Amino acid sequence: MLESESKYYIILKICIIGDFKMTKIGFTGTRNGMSQEQIAAFKEIIKSKESDEFHHGMCTGSDKQVHDIVKNKNVKIVGHPPTFKKFMAKCDCDIFMKPHDYLQRNKNIVDETDIIIATPDTKERVRSGTWSTVRYARKQHKKIYIIHKNGRVTIE
Repeated sequence: MLESESKYYIILKICIIGDFKMTKIGFTGTRNGMSQEQIAAFKEIIKSKESDEFHHGMCTGSDKQVHDIVKNKNVKIVGHPPTFKKFMAKCDCDIFMKPHDYLQRNKNIVDETDIIIATPDTKERVRSGTWSTVRYARKQHKKIYIIHKNGRVTIE
């Protein structure tokens, strides 16, 4: 093995093992926005994670709040706009994905990321886009951080 090949092998091995892996974080939340406790918990989680991409759904409320928090970090922000523009927030993302209806857009966020952070405004229920996204992330075996309204974090 050449010296340059052995360096490449070592770097590749580190990446596969996960010691050097940068993660892609996805976010789901409500149009009602986050509580102050959720914002504080979100900031702590983001501070503790090495990430090279942050994906969100570009809606008013929680998406806009996290966008404004993350935009000052050294991370690429990927926006997943909805086709229904009524609740779309103005976000200066680095990358804009093709618009989709809410449910497909949320699935795309899950499929394109490693970790999901969710900030629901209620206990788990049906007919909630945030909870629907969490359930889909569970089926996809993603690591999920659920930040409850009181700031308590559940990790799945």
